[in-house]
Amino acid sequence: MTHRTDTEAVQAANTAFYEALERGDFEEISDLWLDDGTTSVSCVHPGWPVLTGRGDVLRSYALIMANTEYIQFFLTDVKVALSADIAVATCTENILSGGPAEDGAELGPLVGQLVVATNVFRRTSDGWKLWSHHGSPVLAESGEDDDEEPHA
Repeated sequence: MTHRTDTEAVQAANTAFYEALERGDFEEISDLWLDDGTTSVSCVHPGWPVLTGRGDVLRSYALIMANTEYIQFFLTDVKVALSADIAVATCTENILSGGPAEDGAELGPLVGQLVVATNVFRRTSDGWKLWSHHGSPVLAESGEDDDEEPHA
């Protein structure tokens, strides 16, 4: 494959991952994660400890989907770097989510969140598969308070 085609394929796999989360499609989430029987996958959700192993990673997504009534990702700053059969996709996840509705409401309160994510993919005979996902919350806007000393 050409470099451009590989980049587009990784971008498509990255987008498919977020779209499956939005739909709550556990089967597709499972299919998108690497499953070669030998390589351990890993995942870090914002504020969680590192999860290692396909079982723990997929259970985490089942738990998130079971407890999230609504979630939508607006991806910005998407970049893909390739090296042979490994790809690293970085992006900012602009997340809008809501939990279960209360008091007869149609949807729970919506909350916005910014997360920077690194998704590592590996090329397989079935296409690009997620090997690792790491999401970190964005706690401060860049460029603000540039004149202030860092807090110890």
